[in-house]
Amino acid sequence: MSPNGTHAPHGEVTQLLHAARGGDATAMDRIIQLVYDDLCALAGRQLRREPSTRTMHPASLVHEAYIKLANGAVLRADDRAHFFALAARAMRQVLVEHARRRTAAKRGPTWQRAALGDHDWATEVSPEEILTLNDAIDELEPRQRRVVECRFFGGMEEREIAATLEVDERTVRRDWVKARAWLYRTLYGAESA
Repeated sequence: MSPNGTHAPHGEVTQLLHAARGGDATAMDRIIQLVYDDLCALAGRQLRREPSTRTMHPASLVHEAYIKLANGAVLRADDRAHFFALAARAMRQVLVEHARRRTAAKRGPTWQRAALGDHDWATEVSPEEILTLNDAIDELEPRQRRVVECRFFGGMEEREIAATLEVDERTVRRDWVKARAWLYRTLYGAESA
């Protein structure tokens, strides 16, 4: 099941990923056609965290992430879940680049605190907070960083993350709790998540 709950052919996406790795130049376009709605839903969830004055549309985020994926990242994907993990990372990179441009131009609203809860953020996130969060995520242990990317930026469930990282769900849950607590302490000086 995809991050937004719809079903796209898992086996077909995996086969196309293998074809892309084998040199099929059209495979990536076919993958995007199959998962485009899922990627837009994922992008929409990410952009809801952006200030209401945002200038990026979900389709724009998907298209910019596609450029990053098409430049070779997709060739590392083993299956559909791994593809969505890479897409989440690409979207994170696009959002960080967008936040840097907005911050550099001295545009955007003032900083607002948001919670790193187990659900989608309901609070808007400022460009400065996205940059701070990005720097903090980069300091996590590699597996914890991937769990945060998959869960926070990819909207993936624990079982999907476990399959992508080839660990059990308890490990994903444990990494999420540790990463979230560390991020809280780093971002907000809080003692617990």
